[in-house]
Amino acid sequence: MKSLTILLAVLGLALITFCMAWLGVGSVLKAVLSIGAVGFVAIVAAQLAVDATLGVAWHVACPRIALPHLIVARMVRDAAATCLPFSQLGGILIGIRATGAEASPRRHAIEWPEAASANIVDLTTEVLGQIVFVLLALACLVMHQQHSPFARPVLIGTLLLGAGIGGFIWTQRQGGTLLKRLARGLSRNITAQWRSAMLAGADTLQQRLDAVWSNPGRIAGAALMHLVAWIGSAGAVWVAFHFLGAHLGLPGVIAIEGVACGIMSVSFLVPAGLGVQEAAYIALGSAFGIDPSVALGLSLLRRGRDLAIGIPVLLLWQGAEMRRLRRRDAAPARDAGAQKGVRP
Repeated sequence: MKSLTILLAVLGLALITFCMAWLGVGSVLKAVLSIGAVGFVAIVAAQLAVDATLGVAWHVACPRIALPHLIVARMVRDAAATCLPFSQLGGILIGIRATGAEASPRRHAIEWPEAASANIVDLTTEVLGQIVFVLLALACLVMHQQHSPFARPVLIGTLLLGAGIGGFIWTQRQGGTLLKRLARGLSRNITAQWRSAMLAGADTLQQRLDAVWSNPGRIAGAALMHLVAWIGSAGAVWVAFHFLGAHLGLPGVIAIEGVACGIMSVSFLVPAGLGVQEAAYIALGSAFGIDPSVALGLSLLRRGRDLAIGIPVLLLWQGAEMRRLRRRDAAPARDAGAQKGVRP
């Protein structure tokens, strides 16, 4: 799996290089720089609003965990998936770790089973919202171009995704043994520090999932909020197109963003969708009369936005992890010192 991920990342970088050489580096850079500092700040602000909406969607499904904690954990998970040389699976594992970080003293401790179940449910409701968003995007695309070559493949992929998420939901509700085996399998690929905690909590993972799924209204509300976030991500792309000088209506932006997200979902093993995102934006943008250099510039700006948000988030999270480890290592020494100071 590691070798495949590295190979796909190298191929993706090669595809990006080819696209820039084909379109001309100068024209692509001109498109990117035309957005200006104000435009880039607007793109980052729009994405931060989407991140907050994603945190709200997660909190709807898992109200036991504080909203600010979920927003931060979600941003860490996304930052790991987009900024680190991992596939989406690596980002999920880091997201579980961030969710299980020490909570406020006034809040209950978030153990590994609750953190894992919260991430599993959030991913499930996100995909449910994504399926509706992709179908909406396909409708917008067909209204603009009835015989689009993307319509049928993306529709088939979306139906398969729907069947897959249906099976995943059944597994969460009925397949406790499968989830325990999955937890034990994942534990072999992480450090010994996390392995013991994961194995100790594997037996209670199904109980946590049952507790979340016992309220279908929250699941439906979370999926609806995720749909709002997906539409908000299209709004962020609309802001980018506006500053790039490509005036496109919201239905067209929804078509481009939704179909591109559907294509990228199939390529989840490719780290950060390298190359896939660029090719999708260029091909879909051309269907709406967007210059290929502008479409590629949009993709590069999106990556720049992800780095501008993700790198500080990862650095802050890493600093918090180091402080947490120091406190944990210092605790036995403090306890030993306290015991020595107690007189019989």
